[in-house]
Amino acid sequence: MSKTATKEENPLINIIINVLLPTIILSKLSKEGEALYQLGPKWAMIVALALPLVYGIWHWIKHRKLNIFSTVGMGAILLTGLITIYLWSNDSAKPHVAWIFGIKEAIQPLILGSLFLITRRSTSPLFRTFIYNDAIFDIKRIEKSVAENNLISQYEGLIWKCTLYFFGSFCLSAVLNLGLAHYFLNDLAPDLPNWKEEYNGIVGSITIWGFAAIGGPMMVVAGYILYMMINGLEKLTGLDKESLLLPR
Repeated sequence: MSKTATKEENPLINIIINVLLPTIILSKLSKEGEALYQLGPKWAMIVALALPLVYGIWHWIKHRKLNIFSTVGMGAILLTGLITIYLWSNDSAKPHVAWIFGIKEAIQPLILGSLFLITRRSTSPLFRTFIYNDAIFDIKRIEKSVAENNLISQYEGLIWKCTLYFFGSFCLSAVLNLGLAHYFLNDLAPDLPNWKEEYNGIVGSITIWGFAAIGGPMMVVAGYILYMMINGLEKLTGLDKESLLLPR
């Protein structure tokens, strides 16, 4: 992997800008007051949404490369803004807000997971980008052994099975996100004082817990998939683990 690619995909920066900073802004800066950091619920929401949106646009302008995960994230940010506008359009209670927000939260992992299936036959399958790639596996040696033993269909079947498992982790994340949104927003009462501050804090909580809901199952399933791939490839190719994996 080149230095440029590594810089583009820096996960720490993505987490800070897309999750941590918006959460801090929504939870800590939403109060009304005279202090400079007391932005109020409206401006705190604007800043929290604008931060990852501006970062995503800057990333695209600088690298001129569409990042699928950033694009889906930016779509989720815009949906959050639209839901907030709907909720804040007047101070009357809005029915089914928890479900509307929950569906929005569930859509993001479902889209991401579906992309693993959609790109399966493309020149750059996402499964090969994130799990089965030449930074971990000695793919040239593996595919040479598969071809020599005429096991291409079994090899492709193993990859497809693991792709489905990874898609399943995103489906689980979607269900968890739906449940989280319903849990946090179900008791929101717009007729109470400072309910917009409360709403911002809830959105911040959903953001941080939603990240865990996506990342947690994905990491667990990714570990299991690596185990499946190594065991499956050992049986198909006759190569041992040290031969399948590139030296670290």
